[in-house]
Amino acid sequence: MADWEIWTVIVVLSVATACCRSALWMVGHRVTIPRRVQEMLRYAPACALAAIVAPDFMLGPQGEVELAVTNPKLLAGIISLAYYLWRRNMLQTIVIGMVVFTVLRVSGVFHGVG
Repeated sequence: MADWEIWTVIVVLSVATACCRSALWMVGHRVTIPRRVQEMLRYAPACALAAIVAPDFMLGPQGEVELAVTNPKLLAGIISLAYYLWRRNMLQTIVIGMVVFTVLRVSGVFHGVG
């Protein structure tokens, strides 16, 4: 690609991004989102986080699906979930999950997996 083509793509994508982001701001007061859609949008952040985190729990070092108990990431995630359901404290859950994962990884129980 020539330099002018690269700069053209950058400018076009910048304008498209600005239009998309400012459209709701400019006409948002005229648009009414149905109540049912608003209720569904409450779950969007949790779904996005799950879509980012879940594959990391389930994939092994070479990218293969590893749903065995020997997967330290999956095991730490399950223990973290159980702790969160018990205590309902997000900060403690993060600390517990990282401690469990680090202990499993460093202890060598799973022979360097993770």
